[in-house]
Amino acid sequence: MRPHSEPAGRVADAVAGHWVDRLAPAPARPYLRLARIERPVGWWLLLLPCWWSAALAGIAGARPPDPLHLALFLIGAVAMRGAGSTYNDIADRDLDAQVERTRSRPLPSGQVSARAAAVFLVAQALVGLAVLLQFNGTAIVVGVLSLAPVAIYPFMKRVMPLPQGVLGLAFAWGALMGWVAVFGRLDAPALWLYAGTVAWIVGYDTIYAVQDIEDDAIAGIKSSARLFAGRLTQAVGLCYALAAALMVPALWGAGAGLLGWLGLAGFSAHLAWQVARLSPQDGVRALGLFRSNRNAGLILFAGLAADALQRSL
Repeated sequence: MRPHSEPAGRVADAVAGHWVDRLAPAPARPYLRLARIERPVGWWLLLLPCWWSAALAGIAGARPPDPLHLALFLIGAVAMRGAGSTYNDIADRDLDAQVERTRSRPLPSGQVSARAAAVFLVAQALVGLAVLLQFNGTAIVVGVLSLAPVAIYPFMKRVMPLPQGVLGLAFAWGALMGWVAVFGRLDAPALWLYAGTVAWIVGYDTIYAVQDIEDDAIAGIKSSARLFAGRLTQAVGLCYALAAALMVPALWGAGAGLLGWLGLAGFSAHLAWQVARLSPQDGVRALGLFRSNRNAGLILFAGLAADALQRSL
């Protein structure tokens, strides 16, 4: 008997009616779901810090963001988000079986074996490695170092009350990569951008975790949503305010102009809108607000990229 109530092959938290269910060959569907192909917001949120960093480097170097770098970051983000999600599902398959939203995922539901998932993980990681090898030597070293927080994150929800902090360290790594890919070194603006991005990620993943507060408590899974409890809105607001504040010296250090500052202002306004809309009791709204961070990130990128382009003219 299946350990969940979903129809065979369906996943409760997957996007309904996606092309994965309609067009992909049946044997491929569980693997595409492992990679979260039907939920592109994940790779967008991994990609955007890379693009911010590339645009910030463009401002500092008075050149537009390198189109090749932007394309490589896109490919790498899709591959590594898929690899990270697969790795997370392998590590969490027993915990996922205890949570209503995740128990129908490919591994806990038996659609894919752990061994097959591991092979799929390696294949995706090799694509990410091929992308990383296109950059300079320093960028390759920095990229490899990102594997440390990625490797430990799935286990942090068992032992620490704020696992989103470790997720932030991993998902924000692109804020370093765009800069080092251009200059071959890490400078203060990239480090400030990284710090601000970590705070942004802790904020948006706290919103995401609102969906699972009750099930996480039953399963003993720790999360920032549980940690902050009745102060959740204030905590997310503080994370977002910190994110915006830490990005100020990043833009200042890179020599950003009006367009870059307008991008940061628009990004900050979007985050404030999220906080105003957040309801700790409304998981559906929380998911929508979480997904809206793609738009917030694109606003910031548009401002930074326009600033870099203007300086190059």
